[in-house]
Amino acid sequence: MKRITQILTNKYLVATLFFIVWMLFFDQRDYFQVRERQQDLKKLEAKKQYYENEIARTKQELLDLQNNPAALEKFAREHYLMKKDGEDIYLIEDSTGSKK
Repeated sequence: MKRITQILTNKYLVATLFFIVWMLFFDQRDYFQVRERQQDLKKLEAKKQYYENEIARTKQELLDLQNNPAALEKFAREHYLMKKDGEDIYLIEDSTGSKK
């Protein structure tokens, strides 16, 4: 019993345990907050990558529309439902209600 009391009253052990508890729970940058911020950072980086890909895709589509008349015609037909003279357009709605 005396040996256990000596170990528990060791000032270095007490200081080390106090430091660990303080850093885990009470510090301004505690472990749990740092972990949560790292997860948020990963989510934000994934969103950034998604938007960068969307920007690149949109730039490519714009370049195609500026340089390729067939792509421009396809875009006008799909998005603005434009048609040539003498053509009929049939709109078919799916179960979600969006136009195709």
